[in-house]
Amino acid sequence: QVQLVESGGGLVQPGGSLRLSCAASGRIIRSFLIMGWYRQAPGKQRELVAAITSGGITNYPDSVKGRFAISRDNAKNTMYLQMNSLKPEDTAVYYCNAGLGTYDYWGQGTQVTVSS
Repeated sequence: QVQLVESGGGLVQPGGSLRLSCAASGRIIRSFLIMGWYRQAPGKQRELVAAITSGGITNYPDSVKGRFAISRDNAKNTMYLQMNSLKPEDTAVYYCNAGLGTYDYWGQGTQVTVSS
């Protein structure tokens, strides 16, 4: 059974940094076609903030491009999201996602709050 567990969220001041981790169990991460980070703020739809394919190609929306970086450590079976220059509008619950093409797995989410 595949499980994704996020960690690393918390409270940070504007301009600060956080690194989120997504530890996978039950399947090696390089077997997923694509993995990504999504976020959902109160009253808003869940949105993609970063994605990485099995071949290592990354994708970011303009709202986080240049500030966020997604990466994987196959040896640790873990995916990361480095978030720099955080803004109050980055406040949301962040979710880890892993896709096989026919099925998606989700983590439970980790709260990120950017506030002074």
